[in-house]
Amino acid sequence: MKTIATGLLGLLVLSGAAQADVFVSRDAKGGYVLSNVHRPGRHYEKVIREPAAAVVSLDQQPQMIAAQPYAELVSAAATANELPAALLHAVIKTESAYNPSALSPKGAGGLMQLMPETAREMGVTNVYDPKANIQGGARYLKRLMTMFDNDIRLAVAAYNAGPQAVLSRGNVVPPFAETQRYVPSVLNQYRRLQGLSADAPL
Repeated sequence: MKTIATGLLGLLVLSGAAQADVFVSRDAKGGYVLSNVHRPGRHYEKVIREPAAAVVSLDQQPQMIAAQPYAELVSAAATANELPAALLHAVIKTESAYNPSALSPKGAGGLMQLMPETAREMGVTNVYDPKANIQGGARYLKRLMTMFDNDIRLAVAAYNAGPQAVLSRGNVVPPFAETQRYVPSVLNQYRRLQGLSADAPL
């Protein structure tokens, strides 16, 4: 009976069906009862606490992505390059905060902050054109994902610091202060849009 109850509890937690505390108690026959309601007078064997920052449910996740700026352009670029739309949004949010006119001190421009050389390689003639910029940035990110065997963390680090900075250090995130801030920022945004907890593996 305990095994069955444990399995049911596991399904509840994994499914994300209940975004609330889960109480486990025994009934009069010794069986386990799962509930998200604390009933006065009942002894509870175990309480599974809801995380302080509730994870976005799976049914909310598509709506969250669709509500982001440039959602249609991002969706098209994500589909064309076989990337999660949430990842492109996370990069755009961190790079430019969705400002198509953004220009960095180093010369990177547009929504995905393409450097002039990268823009040329990706066939982007006007980095301030949102569609062209997103398509070019997505192509570049896809190249990095392929280069780093779909390791999102390393691909994101390479997007910021350049692939050579990652490769030359044996495929680790470079110790640059900017990159050390950048990678968690992108990954946190990505997890949020994917409906994942802050510490969920990627």
